[in-house]
Parts: sequence; structure tokens; C-alpha cells
Amino acid sequence: MYSNRNQSQTRNMELGLLITRLVLGAIFLIHGITKFQGMEDTQSYFISLGLLGSAATIVGLVEFFGGVFLIIGLFTRIVSLLFVVILFAAIFTAKAESGFIGGYELDVALIGMGITLAVAGSRYVAVDRLFRRNRR
Repeated sequence: MYSNRNQSQTRNMELGLLITRLVLGAIFLIHGITKFQGMEDTQSYFISLGLLGSAATIVGLVEFFGGVFLIIGLFTRIVSLLFVVILFAAIFTAKAESGFIGGYELDVALIGMGITLAVAGSRYVAVDRLFRRNRR
């Protein structure tokens, strides 16, 4: 009976991680698309923050491809850490002055999701799982 309970808990945990991975991936994919649809404005905004305009392109690429990679479950841990870095940078360069409520509370939630995926990974319906099988 204990074994069945562990299997059920593992299955539930993996299902939760899958949902987290898909949601985080979709959020960043959409943000990446949005950046490229208005790249000139995005670059101007980055410059107004004292950053290089090319940083907007880099962030857009990471968000777009990272979102795709998370959705298919490829490089989940690495992509999640990249998202956490982007989110901390966004907080400290653009959102800190706005305060937590109405400022960076969503970023903190996304950081929590990213750290969870970076630590735990996500094996269900994941391309990464194919690579792990080949190593054994």
C-alpha cells in the first residue's frame, strides 16, 4: 500500500510540474512574441532604463525560444534559471520603484515557478526525458 501511495504522490507531483512548465513556457513565449512585434519600442524602453538596445533582442530571443523549449520540455532546468535571471533583472531595473503590489508581485510568483522547475525538473511529456533514457 505504501508503494502505491508513493506512486500516486509522484504522479501528482509530476502532473503539477508539467502544468507549471506549460504555464511558465506559454507566458514567456507570449512575452517574447510581444517584444518582437514591437521591437523598436522595446529597444527604446530598454535604453531608457540604461540598458543596451540589443539586450531587448537577447531577452526576446530567450523568452521566445525558452518558452517553446519549456512547452516541449527541452532544457527545462537551464531555461527556468534563465527566466529567473531575466525576472530579477526586470525587478531591479524596471519594477522595484513600483513596489510589490502593482509592481513586481507577478515576477516573484514567476520566479518561484522558475526555481521550482530548476530544482525539480519536469519529466512528463518532456523531450528531456528522451535524452535521459539514452544515457542509461
